[in-house]
Amino acid sequence: MLGITTTDNAKELSDEEILTRSQAQPWIYAVLLERYQDAFMRKARSILHNPLDAEEVVQDAFTKIYMNADKFKPQEGAKFSSWAYRILMNTAFTRYQKKVKEGERFTYIDPEFEHMVADTKSEANIRERTDAIERVLNRMPGHFVYVLRLHYIERWPHQAIADETGESVGTVKARIHRAKAAFRKEAEDDEVITLLSD
Repeated sequence: MLGITTTDNAKELSDEEILTRSQAQPWIYAVLLERYQDAFMRKARSILHNPLDAEEVVQDAFTKIYMNADKFKPQEGAKFSSWAYRILMNTAFTRYQKKVKEGERFTYIDPEFEHMVADTKSEANIRERTDAIERVLNRMPGHFVYVLRLHYIERWPHQAIADETGESVGTVKARIHRAKAAFRKEAEDDEVITLLSD
């Protein structure tokens, strides 16, 4: 494989090629930063609502993407962008979760998601319920947390999640269904959350 010697030449490469080559030629990675930085910042700000937090999350995400480049396996239907956005979203949600725990953020919970927990109305109980949901999410596999957060907290429709992940709507719906079941099962051990029947 011939080396790329200029940034202009590197710009002609696909995202996947740049990621692969950046392991031997780290300077090429700057092309990916240039391509995705603005979009990543917009997405991080939409979650964190704080420019400084968003900037740190984007930097962390780009670092994780580079450090885990060997884990990305180019294949049909699995684009770099989908993989990179998953890393960004997980990083952003982890930061958001930390802010919630520190009392700097209050998690918005979709009404459908709220039905999975005890029906209490006071502010103290709402806070307790929110904390309980976060505790359960912390114990769940990342791929389930990802779709639950997108669908119930970020309020993404099925089609948007499918577009983001490169999967079919049917696959996304099935994953959300399995994630909800996993959430309920995990919640059985949490004294605040009430398991509801399907």
